[in-house]
Amino acid sequence: MPAPSPRTCPLPLAMPDDPVQRLVLRCLRRMAAHGIRDAQAGLWLIEQFGPGFRRPLVLLRAFVVELAQASDRIISIAPCCAMAMTLDEARMMEALSAAGLHEQTAAAELRRLTARPDISAPLSIAAALNTCLAELGRPLKL
Repeated sequence: MPAPSPRTCPLPLAMPDDPVQRLVLRCLRRMAAHGIRDAQAGLWLIEQFGPGFRRPLVLLRAFVVELAQASDRIISIAPCCAMAMTLDEARMMEALSAAGLHEQTAAAELRRLTARPDISAPLSIAAALNTCLAELGRPLKL
């Protein structure tokens, strides 16, 4: 029996320079690959935010769930250790960074990502996450 071919995932984009964006991307990757209750993602958030880790953790979990439910297409996620991003990951990070400040940009990226016109649930969670991170002193930068 022939061995199955590995699934290829093109990684055309560099990782974000911003450390908060890198953290969020790594947590999103872990949650997408290992489930929203992934312990490693929680540990990274505890290390970064200390006692204030719960809000960003819950909002990241909610964002992953709402994005998956809202999407009519498969969203490409790179392995957690990859040092580059997929186009879909870049769209997620753009939407998260723009949410709350540039709603039209965030909505457009989420529509491209999900291939659906109604993206109100993931957009509202993205805005809440962006606000939460800014309140914790680590805003996502565009």
